[in-house]
Amino acid sequence: MPFPLNIDPQQILLHWMNLAILTGGLYFLLYKPVKQFMAKREEHYRELEQQAEDKLAQADRIHTEYKAKLEGADEEIRQARAKAQQSLQQSAQEQLDQAQAQARQIVAHAQADAERAREQAMRDSQQELRRLAEEATRRLALRQDPFDQFLDLAEGGKRNESR
Repeated sequence: MPFPLNIDPQQILLHWMNLAILTGGLYFLLYKPVKQFMAKREEHYRELEQQAEDKLAQADRIHTEYKAKLEGADEEIRQARAKAQQSLQQSAQEQLDQAQAQARQIVAHAQADAERAREQAMRDSQQELRRLAEEATRRLALRQDPFDQFLDLAEGGKRNESR
């Protein structure tokens, strides 16, 4: 029995079988490997995303740690600066104390030197006064009365020489 429009059911059945074989072959040859490839690729990208998230979390942790260390370093710097300033003030005070002690020593030595110089001047002046007193005494002892002096002068100093 012929079908209208020249359609052969055997040909249609063969085409459907070819389509089924082609679909099955493509499913096993292309679809399954492509689907596996896509699943692997999807898994790969999930792993990359997980690694990125892990690295981001690690970077955040490291950032937090460094921030804490930086704050700790700022505190250490502040403490070191305060300690250095205190040490500097202490050193300046020690130098000031040493300078004052040296000044007291210099003043004490100067006073002692002045006292020694005064005592030496007193001894020298006392010796000079003694010498002057001795000289005056000697002159007074050697002093002759004015008439004898006149005669000595008149004689030209011969009388004094004869004595």
